[in-house]
Amino acid sequence: MIDRYTRPAMGAIWTEENKYRTWLRVELAVCEAWAKLGKIPKGSLRTIKSKAGFSIDRIDAIEQVVKHDIVAFLTSVAEKVGPDSRHIHLGLTSYDVVDTSLSLLIKESLERVLADLRAFRAVLKRQALKHRKTVCIGRTHGIHAEPVTFGFKLLVWYEEVGRHIVRLENALRGISVGRISGSVGTYIHLDPRVEVLALRSLKLAPAKVSTQVLQRDRHAEVLSALALLATSIEKFAVEIRHLQRTEVLELEEPFTKGQKGSSSMPHKKNPVRSERISGLARLVRADAQVGLENMVLWHERDISHSSAERVVFPDAFIAVDFLLADAADIVRSWVVHPDRMEANIGATRGLIFSQSVLLALTRQGLAREEAYQIVQRNSLKAWNEGLDFQALVAADPDVVRVLEPKDIDRCFSVAPYLDKIDYIFERVFRHES
Repeated sequence: MIDRYTRPAMGAIWTEENKYRTWLRVELAVCEAWAKLGKIPKGSLRTIKSKAGFSIDRIDAIEQVVKHDIVAFLTSVAEKVGPDSRHIHLGLTSYDVVDTSLSLLIKESLERVLADLRAFRAVLKRQALKHRKTVCIGRTHGIHAEPVTFGFKLLVWYEEVGRHIVRLENALRGISVGRISGSVGTYIHLDPRVEVLALRSLKLAPAKVSTQVLQRDRHAEVLSALALLATSIEKFAVEIRHLQRTEVLELEEPFTKGQKGSSSMPHKKNPVRSERISGLARLVRADAQVGLENMVLWHERDISHSSAERVVFPDAFIAVDFLLADAADIVRSWVVHPDRMEANIGATRGLIFSQSVLLALTRQGLAREEAYQIVQRNSLKAWNEGLDFQALVAADPDVVRVLEPKDIDRCFSVAPYLDKIDYIFERVFRHES
């Protein structure tokens, strides 16, 4: 991922230096396990732990010759450790180190995303409660439907983010495993106790069975969960973009001091951050597709997944980290226009209350089809001629013969649309501490 969309903490997890540092953690954990089992002398272990290190430049130079990154890494470490380096990588294959290390990097990244996602959910909760009774128009197919509240919209987002937390927690459990079981996973040159001891020190569980690699459904689950999260955040961003349109203007992204919206039109305040979220979400979805294709490897393993994973995991995590932070800041600091929401409720001159009139007529004994025709006739006349729907209904003989004026007035009140809002909020928050 380019620096423009890389936040420092997440970016630091996926640097080459941190990758090699994590490889070394795995190698040292294995050495300690062998030492506990009496296979590495204590003095040699002390030497290894005190001297083990690496040089990225030296690794790069060696890899140019050997064309194998783990071999280059081990050679660089051996040059610093000296003769006791013969005890490093004892009985291991490359992916004992690479896959276990990758699990550690993914685990750390997921924990960071989860922390930020929980914080984002808290922001959504505050805004939902703040706007619980801020009435706005609900839209279906982009067309005015019936009144809702802005807090209700945000409550939907809040609940959706909760489901993503569950998905990411499941993915975290699935990826919190390692493997130290040798070339094809059968421990032929290893004591299985080494795996147990080493992974326990790394806070990972052993995979119950693996080939030369951890099976990639675990990794695909992580990337799929990230893609689902990114897509929901894009959904929120698209709603913000629609609500910021000039003709709607119920909501605006924060516009900071000194910010410019256009190089040519000084009046512009564009939803650029929400648009950027849409763009980054596309990348994360593409990364998930790569994760699915990486599941299909030949026999006990091939290397077709490796090159792709070097790209998709850093990119997916860095992109999600960035767009999640952007979304949280937007929601925290946006500008809400309740006056515009109220104005838009009246934009159709009462047409949004058509169902209330329909139901009032049926409650008075009219057949639904007859009532529907009466309401639709007046609705189309109001729409086509720019007339007030309530006035047309109140003057229609087919209506007034069954509805009193007070009944008609009640049909055009916003108040009933708020009756169940508290119930919905209570149901969502019922089991939260």
